[in-house]
Amino acid sequence: MNAEELERKFDEGEDDILEHFDLSTLRRPGLEPQRIEISVPQWMVAALDREAEQLGIQREAIIKLWLAEHLKAS
Repeated sequence: MNAEELERKFDEGEDDILEHFDLSTLRRPGLEPQRIEISVPQWMVAALDREAEQLGIQREAIIKLWLAEHLKAS
């Protein structure tokens, strides 16, 4: 099936287009995790831990959340 036919099926609601994809190989380009390492003062770690605990999430999650919010606002 070519792209035009798949698009037509989707637009017309004619078919469940997911059956035409191998979802086991699905990936989102540019969203693969990449490990980084940073050093921060102890007071920052403590503050991050307090915030994370209030939200019921891990330290890494609060860092990711705040980074994403800041980058979206830029």
